[in-house]
Amino acid sequence: MRRLLRRRHQVEAIRAGEVAAAAASSALPAAPITPDPGAAAFFDVDNTMMRGASIYHFARGLATRGLFNTSDLVKFALGQAAFRLRGNENPEHIAIARQTALAFVAGSKVEDVVKLGEEIYDEEMSDRIWSGTRALAQSHLDAGQRVWLVTATPVELARVIGQRLGLTGALGTVAEAADGVYTGRLVGDLLHGAAKAEAVRALARREGLDLSRCTAYSDSVNDLPLLSLVGHPVAINPDSALRAHALEHGWPIKDFRTGRRATLAALPVAMGAGALAGAVAAALALRRHYRSR
Repeated sequence: MRRLLRRRHQVEAIRAGEVAAAAASSALPAAPITPDPGAAAFFDVDNTMMRGASIYHFARGLATRGLFNTSDLVKFALGQAAFRLRGNENPEHIAIARQTALAFVAGSKVEDVVKLGEEIYDEEMSDRIWSGTRALAQSHLDAGQRVWLVTATPVELARVIGQRLGLTGALGTVAEAADGVYTGRLVGDLLHGAAKAEAVRALARREGLDLSRCTAYSDSVNDLPLLSLVGHPVAINPDSALRAHALEHGWPIKDFRTGRRATLAALPVAMGAGALAGAVAAALALRRHYRSR
């Protein structure tokens, strides 16, 4: 049974990666011809490009608009904190998280979600971008390389972040839409863990990238499949497990946090609970908002 579940999870990861790559390739304008078209850089978003979880900041933006009850967020955060403390993340739990996150957009218009994402990025997220990480992204652009975000965040929000930062594009979780309205189903699966590596592998085939010349940046040990896929992995603001792995393998480590912030940000319980709680808060808000219209 466990072998079957692992195999199913592997198939879902491959499917999610292929879907994310296809969406990224078709959603943004074609990148200009660059001096170094065979190389690219891939950046995780949460705690790598941005302080905290992007979906959580999105939920906060919805809160300022009075679109959800903060008690819903608190209850879910407590439940997820207990779950993370047990350290019991497996494909079944990820599936539950996926189903919960589907409510994030179910019944909503794609254009409405994009508009909210643009507004909330400007209000809640723009000043949370790590200047050091953004400088790294710019250095790749200056070298004629394309730069992509790779995140479990819904692709619409990921695109907004990428566009605001002047990057090439974004790979994110893809939700199904019909006639411009989200159906409440995913195309593939969450772009999480191994699925990120599959997305980058699929994108590399489409774009003619040489992965041995590419660079990937992340803060989380969950992104080891992505980091191990490229020739130049870099740990940014790493959690303790990723830091240990990076030291063991001689990977560069860059930490833009200081003091107490670095200590708190390294706690996987806090970030895991915050990200998922933000997703649920956003789901509740959007469902109430759009169903009342």
